[in-house]
Amino acid sequence: MPTLLIRAFRVPELRKKLLFTLGVVALFRLGQILPSPGVDVAGVRRCLAGARGGLVEMVQLFSGGAMLKLSVFALGVMPYITASIVIQLLAVLIPRLETLRKEGQAGQAKITQYTRYLAVGLAVINATAVVAMARTGMIFPTCRERLLYDQSTLSAVVTVATMVAGMCVVMWLGELVTDRGIGNGMSVLIFTQVVAVFPSYASNIFALNPFALVLMLISGVFLVAAVVFIEQAQRRLPVQYAKRLVGRRMYGGTSTYIPLKVNQAGITPVIFTSSLLYLPQLAVSLSGGTGPVAQWISTYLVRGDHPLYMTAYFLLIAGFTYFYVSITFDPAEVADTMRRHGGFVPGVRPGRPTAEYLRFVLSRLTAPGAVYLGLLSLLPLVAFVLLRDPGTQQNFPFGGTTVLIMVGVGLETVKQIEAQLQQRTYEGFLR
Repeated sequence: MPTLLIRAFRVPELRKKLLFTLGVVALFRLGQILPSPGVDVAGVRRCLAGARGGLVEMVQLFSGGAMLKLSVFALGVMPYITASIVIQLLAVLIPRLETLRKEGQAGQAKITQYTRYLAVGLAVINATAVVAMARTGMIFPTCRERLLYDQSTLSAVVTVATMVAGMCVVMWLGELVTDRGIGNGMSVLIFTQVVAVFPSYASNIFALNPFALVLMLISGVFLVAAVVFIEQAQRRLPVQYAKRLVGRRMYGGTSTYIPLKVNQAGITPVIFTSSLLYLPQLAVSLSGGTGPVAQWISTYLVRGDHPLYMTAYFLLIAGFTYFYVSITFDPAEVADTMRRHGGFVPGVRPGRPTAEYLRFVLSRLTAPGAVYLGLLSLLPLVAFVLLRDPGTQQNFPFGGTTVLIMVGVGLETVKQIEAQLQQRTYEGFLR
């Protein structure tokens, strides 16, 4: 990895892209630290110092510590990520979106525009909820500090508008990284959010138990290695293309393969499941935690160490993995494309038999992929139960979502750097 970066910095064009990406990341982190208008920074810091709980820690993780600080970029990239997932799900139900998806670059530009509009709408709802919780003191239930200087409606509207505008700037920064930098812009920014909380987690664990920090770092290395191995694992289905005579030239006759990854769904099922389980916790916080329903939710769906919570978490991840793979990979469409171009899987007839074979193989691969995602996400929860240490539980840095984001974005970025280096490396015929 260091050798790769050194080689990349030696190429002027790649050096500009890397420096541009680092500059955008620095600007993004500055926006996450910069407080919104009307926020009492001293009060927020005092509340954060004593804040503990699954909801607080999850919000800290997905926002890079920005949402609870009520910063300008408090919403981060999560509204855009959620909007992207929703648009992908709606493409199954709305034929218009499915048609746009098949129209190539022009259709994709239209879908991107719809995603932006939906992201702004989600940002307005999210920012309003955060500001309302800050005004009523529900964002930190155990803290009675004043978080906003002015409790008026005008001040709240200004704070909400600032957060929504910050989210729009984050979308723009992500697209700039995609166009002029290295890697996918939104992936790089969400990677930055996740990694940003690591120093505080490590310092908290070290203050509680230095030996636990060393043990977790060693376990984290093996966990990252295992995740890299599984993320790179794939089933390669051989495809043979028959020879075709077009005019006076012969085409085809080549052999290739269809790469089917074990984790075909990526990080999306974990993010979607975490968002679903976040809604009951948010409802309890907004309602004040009173009533039998709120008490039941607080007992079974808020505590991460409860067996019912773990079971629901695992089943939701597994179910959504199957659902997401089914809408992102259509065996019938792949089989039809192969048939039109003269391709076939050896030993399988083209057309419908090929689609059934692809569907069978994909279901066999999705099963271990779903179990892998579920167990990886449950790993920190099980560690919490075994350690029985509340302090360690709230500062465990190697959660399933964290490792998946780090590994996925890291591998994707390194592959893009390697691909661009290979394009600019020319070897002579004579040595």
